[in-house]
Amino acid sequence: MTNRRRTGLKNLYRNEFLRSPAWFARRDRWFRTCTNDGTVACAACGVVTAKAGLELHHRDYQGVRIVQGTWQAWEDDEDLVPLHPSCHELLHRLIDRDVVLAQHRTRRDASDHALRMLQLKLEHVEAAS
Repeated sequence: MTNRRRTGLKNLYRNEFLRSPAWFARRDRWFRTCTNDGTVACAACGVVTAKAGLELHHRDYQGVRIVQGTWQAWEDDEDLVPLHPSCHELLHRLIDRDVVLAQHRTRRDASDHALRMLQLKLEHVEAAS
């Protein structure tokens, strides 16, 4: 098991699912369900941002499926975490570079732990500025 991001053309999740109508519909549904006005705070840095400025990180991939050749997005709302693109990249770097998070934790546990680490790091940066 690995939580590291895969690279190359064989990564169907990044190259197909995240570009699929199923994902865009699921993303829109998350923002309608989980926000009042389409804005929400980034889970890492806390800055409130509109939908267009946020990505949703998957804590778990169980809801991502291919059924009869078509992508399906059945993620639970709590399995999706709003993040700025730069915060999302930092979260993945923490997971990718930490051996324990990358290989010895469930995806959900690795994501939650890395998010807590990132929140603490960003608090210290903000406090210093």
